[in-house]
Amino acid sequence: MYKEIDRNIYTTWLILIVFFLLIVILGYLYGEVTDIGLFGLLIGLFVAVPSVLIGYYSADSLVLMMAGAKEIQKKDNPMLYNTVENLAITAGMPTPKIYIIEDQAMNAFATGRGPEHAVVAVTSGLLNRLEKIELEGVIAHELSHIKNYDTRLGVMVVIFVGLIAVMADIFWRSGFRRSDSRKRSSTVLMIVGLVFIILSPVIAKLLQLALSRNREFLADADGALLSRYPDGLARALEKISGQANMLKRSNSAMNHLFIINPFESLEGQRIKSWFSNLFATHPPTEERIRRLREMGG
Repeated sequence: MYKEIDRNIYTTWLILIVFFLLIVILGYLYGEVTDIGLFGLLIGLFVAVPSVLIGYYSADSLVLMMAGAKEIQKKDNPMLYNTVENLAITAGMPTPKIYIIEDQAMNAFATGRGPEHAVVAVTSGLLNRLEKIELEGVIAHELSHIKNYDTRLGVMVVIFVGLIAVMADIFWRSGFRRSDSRKRSSTVLMIVGLVFIILSPVIAKLLQLALSRNREFLADADGALLSRYPDGLARALEKISGQANMLKRSNSAMNHLFIINPFESLEGQRIKSWFSNLFATHPPTEERIRRLREMGG
């Protein structure tokens, strides 16, 4: 467990560096395929530095705002508060802040840059439709994400994936208009720049996906150990993946944060294709359920 936590901390900084470099390179190449030259590099640096700071310190607040989550106190929902508090004590970590998303869809996520600054958010649909033992499985899963520092990485990826996609789109459109007037750029460099601008959102997305899939398996296993009842989480995953309701306020940049991708189910049918599976933010739910039930014997 401690090895996984150390690995996550190391991976967080590695991903920070990779995204920082992607943004700076995007700015530099934009300058090389337009008329602004090295000013493009300054643009990249100007965007990258505050993005790292915002991603580290404020991304969780942005994610909660995007999800429409509202903080609650113990008096607002004693059952939920006690569930989170008891499991946090068992896990040996501070009780995170608790938020509720008013939505009939069943889902949950955790966010924050570490156990001392963490949040657990659940939908009202989850509270209304899960049994207590199933809710405990979901909360234990999310607390495991917090303890393993998955949440720090997850919220920063939200910021960087969205930012790189926006920058690449802006640069792509303006680059085509002005590249002919850029006399001192070589044709090869211009082509490389345009290709990188096109591919950078894909690179960012693949980094996001590679990180999130393995972390879900680990959080499932840790959550099952924490709640001491693997079948509770397994039953919760079955209900969530088979629901007909879809989250009203969902964004593709933050889908990897949820316990199950909000777009994975509709009218009880999983949307499957080779393309959607390739870019899935989570491992197959059926596989997650199978592993949990094997843990429970």
